[in-house]
Amino acid sequence: MRALRLGDPTEAGVTVGPLAREDLRDALERQVRESVTQGAHILIGGRVPDRSGFYYEPTVLDHVRPGMAVLEEEVFGPAVPVVRARDSTEALQVANDSVYGLGSAVWTSDLAAGEAFATGLEAGHTAVNGMTISDPRLPFGGIKASGHGRELSHHGLFEFVNFHTVVVNAADGPVEDRATASK
Repeated sequence: MRALRLGDPTEAGVTVGPLAREDLRDALERQVRESVTQGAHILIGGRVPDRSGFYYEPTVLDHVRPGMAVLEEEVFGPAVPVVRARDSTEALQVANDSVYGLGSAVWTSDLAAGEAFATGLEAGHTAVNGMTISDPRLPFGGIKASGHGRELSHHGLFEFVNFHTVVVNAADGPVEDRATASK
């Protein structure tokens, strides 16, 4: 985390750019501040840097527990909560207790165990040893309170059409069932 460089993302060597808007940066600052008030510990970052733009330092919070804002709300910025679990069963339970389910990541040297764990996660996308990213070949979207439907891939195309089913009944029963798609 210390190696990450905050700045203009068009400059060489910059790894963390600003948030899109001031309100998003302020929400992230509030989430971190409230979590610290409830007992989380900042290992690195945790501040709005003294510079123009909607920047927030890459942040790692330790001793995060259920009920803290950085765990109970969607965090759209460079802040990572560390939650300790006794084993993978408890870790899966903690992860799935969230009302959100956009993306998740599993990091492990045991790929079979990572895939099994990933399969049990309640999320629209899970990466093993990688980050959640949009890929036009794959459907992308969340579950629970993190979105509706999918975009991208052939699955996502159906999000942009309306199906209209027409059933024509003759006096002695259905003549034809037809589903059509339109823009």
